[in-house]
This record gives sequence, structure tokens and C-alpha cells, in this order.
Amino acid sequence: MSTLFVISGPSGAGKSVLIRRILDDLPAIRFSVSSTTRGPRPGETEGIDYHFISREQFQADIEAARFLEHAQYSGNLYGTNRHEIEEAERLGQDLLLDIEVQGARQLQEKGVEAVYIFVAPPSFAELERRLRSRNTEDEVAIQRRLRQSVEDVSHVHRYQFVIVNDNLEEAYSRLRSIFIAERSRRSRMGSTLEPILASFQK
Repeated sequence: MSTLFVISGPSGAGKSVLIRRILDDLPAIRFSVSSTTRGPRPGETEGIDYHFISREQFQADIEAARFLEHAQYSGNLYGTNRHEIEEAERLGQDLLLDIEVQGARQLQEKGVEAVYIFVAPPSFAELERRLRSRNTEDEVAIQRRLRQSVEDVSHVHRYQFVIVNDNLEEAYSRLRSIFIAERSRRSRMGSTLEPILASFQK
């Protein structure tokens, strides 16, 4: 039985760092590689971080119903490929989605069962500082992301868990505890519990 973990939050909240640590720490969890029309950032790799595609290809994928959800964020398009979820279900793997708030809302409206986690910065001022310290975008792009962050945070009530990323180690500890707890639910422990319980049958 696989579990879907959905992580959202404004750009600059620190989602990517936390997600990389989770994937390194819990290798049994599969990462859903989203498609996007934005260009790669320094250090990002095609097919590992994202599938970087053109707007024309993205539109063709929408028309072919290849996305479970898709959204526009800060002028770029992002989408979750259905194949990623179908493959995780086939293999019985837990799947982690790093998606925009719009996309998470689409999943919720479709009744998709998942563990919804929101990563928040400690303040608007700190978020702005982080975005500027990247030195990867011009002022127009930064202002667009800041405006989007206000919209993103307004949907925090839709999430079951909220991680405030003020201190990275503390934030990661909280995030990891959510993953461990969800994977320890009795409903997911069938194959592990069966022989244990059977050993008590006299």
C-alpha cells in the first residue's frame, strides 16, 4: 500500500532542501518528477529535478490528459505526470510530490488521498531576503514571487501539517517525523504484523 505525500509552500520557503534530505534519508520514497516550462536553475538536472519542456509540449500534454494536476506559478507552468503516480502504485512505493498550492488544491478537489504538508517561512521579510540572496532573478521576477507567496500562504488551512522553516535542522526533524509516523500506521503494517501476530496464536 503506497502513500502519497504532497509538499507545497511559497518559493523561498526551503522546500527543495528539505525534500532532498528526506529522499537521501528515506531512499524507499520515490520522488515524482514534475514537468515545467521554466528553465533549469544552477545545479538542477533534467529528469531528476524536473522535466524541462516547452510551453507547446506542456499544452500538448494537457490536451492528452497526461497530467494529474497542473498549475501556473510565477509565470511558468508546472504539472504532475499521471505516469509517476501509476508507477508508484504498481510498485507499492510511497511517492513524494513537490507541487504548487494550486496543484494541491486540484488534487484535494478530486478527492485524492494524500498527506498534505505546507512549508512556510518564518516571515514575509525573511522570505524576501532568501529570494534576493539567490541572485538568480531580476526585480520583476522577485516581486512576482512575493505576490504569489501572499496567495500561497492564504491556503495554509487546506494542509494537515505545517512546517515553519526557521531553523533547518528543526524543520527537517519535524518533517521526517511526519513521514515516519505515516509509514508506521497500522493500516500500512499488514505484511509486517501478520507473522508477528501469527506467532502469538497458540
